[in-house]
Amino acid sequence: MSMRKRLSGRRRALALSGVGALAAGVLVTIPVTAAQAATQCSVNYTTNDWAGGFTASVTIRNLGDALTSWNLGFTFPNSSQRVQQGWSAKWTQSGQNVTAANESYNGAVASGASITLGFNGAYSGSNPKPTSFTLNGVTCNGGTPPTSTPPPPTSTPPPTTTPPPTFPPPSTIPPGQKVDNPFLNAKGYVNPEWKAKAESVAGGSRVSNNPTAVWIDRIAAINGTPDSSSNGAMGVRAHLDEALRQGAQYVQFVIYNLPGRDCSALASNGELGPEELPRYKAEYIDPIAAIQGDSKYANLRIINIVEIDSLPNLVTNTSGNPGGTAMCDTVKANGAYVNGVGYALAKLGAIGNVYNYIDAGHHGWLGWDSNFGPVADQLKAAAVASGSTVNNVHGFITNTANYSALKEPHFKITDSVNGTTVRNTKWVDWNMYVDELSFAQAFRQKLVSVGFNSNIGMLIDTSRNGWGGSARPAGPGPTTGTANEYVDASRVDRRFHTGNWCNQAGAGLGERPKAAPESGIDAYVWVKPPGESDGSSKEIPNNEGKGFDRMCDPTYTGNERNGNNMSGALADAPISGAWFAAQFAQLMQNAYPAL
Repeated sequence: MSMRKRLSGRRRALALSGVGALAAGVLVTIPVTAAQAATQCSVNYTTNDWAGGFTASVTIRNLGDALTSWNLGFTFPNSSQRVQQGWSAKWTQSGQNVTAANESYNGAVASGASITLGFNGAYSGSNPKPTSFTLNGVTCNGGTPPTSTPPPPTSTPPPTTTPPPTFPPPSTIPPGQKVDNPFLNAKGYVNPEWKAKAESVAGGSRVSNNPTAVWIDRIAAINGTPDSSSNGAMGVRAHLDEALRQGAQYVQFVIYNLPGRDCSALASNGELGPEELPRYKAEYIDPIAAIQGDSKYANLRIINIVEIDSLPNLVTNTSGNPGGTAMCDTVKANGAYVNGVGYALAKLGAIGNVYNYIDAGHHGWLGWDSNFGPVADQLKAAAVASGSTVNNVHGFITNTANYSALKEPHFKITDSVNGTTVRNTKWVDWNMYVDELSFAQAFRQKLVSVGFNSNIGMLIDTSRNGWGGSARPAGPGPTTGTANEYVDASRVDRRFHTGNWCNQAGAGLGERPKAAPESGIDAYVWVKPPGESDGSSKEIPNNEGKGFDRMCDPTYTGNERNGNNMSGALADAPISGAWFAAQFAQLMQNAYPAL
């Protein structure tokens, strides 16, 4: 997936907006009768409402015999009222009828005790309260709204196992109103398919609950591909529904299917030819937008990582550049990349709860002056193409599916050794940056200067750039030798070359996903799910359009784009996106910070 190429170097805190919170309550009781001696209850149902949505809190008080399990039922008065996601119960809805069944940890409710559960819901028109409730089939009805607050719950789920309500208070963030940083104080979606793969490897449970992105890398992936050899069976809607079930606040997708995709490599070539822009729009972007725009998902922050590895190729890998390709010339000339990205930004950016981040390479690709400014200009051109504007761009991401070290703690770009600047070394090769954080922060300023909004945020993919383990240097190299010796002994990135991108030997998990870790950085993210291959180490026939790239062959001795160095790739790798258990085990072993 990540096909990182280089040219020679010579040439906000959560934004809150208040709306009034509406509270409504109803308490209903049923007296003891001979027919209903075992089950008696009161129910307190309150809501906080906003336009089109609400959060409900439901407290059941057991006034009868002790319960070992329970099942609450009620009917919405308005046919538009829907339960979207709930907690402390298994919630189901059929038509206007809603059922909440106990979880394994809260089925037992003593006589006189209470249990509280809740859900986030949606409605149109009005949001009237249910007036009738049943508990284990026995009706609790006939009351009026309470004149006093019922006793607080005395039976609550264990804090270590109970998922709390995870959406921000609706009184402060109405649906569709964007926040400055969608990752801040928010729970991310855990892809259950990736989680299961991670936990199939010894020790994988240590990291399997981290949020990762879902790659939509072909048209079939939109609705799900049960026979897929790589990215799993769940489609976009299934992932969004699962995110609601988890109570997640944000979910990450990779929009990745441009015509002539990845024009300068083979491992991640796609299904669409370079002239198939109309098909990209009608069969790929439009269906994704239709699903993401469903009002059912209005409370989810949907984060799209837009077209990995595309726009920088138009600057660095066309004719006149070392290793330039005819395919890159074609998609530059016909506008497939620029207009495809612009269309995706416009279509997806029109959805109120969608956040678009465009891929912006990495420091080992774009850190030279000859690439830095021109790529920023190219990104701006795409952001205003096909009816889009810069307002459809919430930010940018660097190091996607790549291995560039987040920070190089033991040497700086300004260092010199015996009169030789580290820029004049084989590893740095006159680059202006030695790590991803410094590059991302500087590139953000450049993007603002060419016309992007001043509050754009950067993401850095840290899924595989940890470079820990026994090979990690403990301190700076010696200054008694050459500058090359100093840099090579100091650098934590242990690749043969910064242009190496495929299944790198010795790599480790990097920083775990984290919001607002540094100035200008919205989050460290795991967009490339650790353990998913970059490409096959030998040719493997497949029906996904993915070719064999020699940069994934561990015996390959390189080309001019990687300084004619060895590829550094692991052996026995499957096609891009397929599960690579050996790589995942290595990533855990070399994690930094260590697991």
